[in-house]
Amino acid sequence: MAGAVSALFLFFATPAASADLVDVAGRTVHLDLPARRVIVGEARQIHVIAALKGEHTFDTVVGWRDDFLTKDPDSYAAYVERFPDIAKLPRFGYVPQGDFDLETAITLQPDVLTLNLESAKVAKESGFEAKAAAANIQIVYLDFRLDPDRNTEKSIRLLGEIFGAKDKAQELIDYRRAEIARVTDRLATVKDLKRPKVFIERAPGISGENQCCRTFGPYNFGSMVTLAGGQSIAEGIIKTTFGDLNPEQLVVSDPDQVIVTGSNWAAESDIHKFVPVGRGADQVLARQRLAELMTRTPFPELKAVKTGQVHAVWHQFYGAPYEFIPIQQFAKWFHPELFADLDPEQTFRDFHSRFLPVSYKPGYFVSLDKEPN
Repeated sequence: MAGAVSALFLFFATPAASADLVDVAGRTVHLDLPARRVIVGEARQIHVIAALKGEHTFDTVVGWRDDFLTKDPDSYAAYVERFPDIAKLPRFGYVPQGDFDLETAITLQPDVLTLNLESAKVAKESGFEAKAAAANIQIVYLDFRLDPDRNTEKSIRLLGEIFGAKDKAQELIDYRRAEIARVTDRLATVKDLKRPKVFIERAPGISGENQCCRTFGPYNFGSMVTLAGGQSIAEGIIKTTFGDLNPEQLVVSDPDQVIVTGSNWAAESDIHKFVPVGRGADQVLARQRLAELMTRTPFPELKAVKTGQVHAVWHQFYGAPYEFIPIQQFAKWFHPELFADLDPEQTFRDFHSRFLPVSYKPGYFVSLDKEPN
């Protein structure tokens, strides 16, 4: 495995220090740091770990959840190309669905299992936590999705502790803050800012009957809309991270901008009408799919559709601390004159060069009213 020699060196050369960490679920976890063997219980956390560890991303990873392959295959392919042996890493299911094979995990003798916060309730009530503890596996809960405004920086710091990259974790936090401030600081200078009304739809076209209107509350993409100078039409209606709007409410609100989230969900979709944006995406197909989604009731009636203010954003931005990229892109869509000099694609390209061990490829956004980003 790439980095295996480094891992062996770290095992013998890096002294472990016993420490107590408080995870995002408020649990105190006692473990030796840095961890020597880690199962990444949400494989998309690799987007963060890679920013902290670079060429040594997988040195201490002994297993991971299967979601990187099934939900973000374009990114998975990039990392397999760079680290070919990770294709052999044991893969696990999802704790809340009851298909995480803890017995197999125990045979890998991990020090730490990282899980997303939404797994906490089931993990505790099912006895999963107790069984892991009995096998000397410490569970650490992270959150980049349910309430990222509250938990993202804490989660980055926790991963920095676990992977022995505290300084790099702070560097990532500082970088992320500065890139978000490029938008929020400028918006703060505008007197009587006119915020466009925005509807952001969660993962349309992936399954079911392709109906409208799953959206975000004041968290996650909902928060990104606000930070970028927009006003979500779900504001005050949806109070949780995700929720459903009535199609009639969409007509009444008549948004100025429509944004849908998309990704390469070919492995999971039963209708294949999603917008396949992401690393190296086919922009022609993505735009075609986006246009097709806008033929659903009640979209043809909306101002945004009539004026071409319709966009798609990579769904996986919602689970990693890369949200400074969509915030910058949203700001350009919402206030094109104010942010004419801002180049989100260049920002993401620079981020890859500075933090990530994989190369950058465009394709994370698409719009109906202009050429591919």
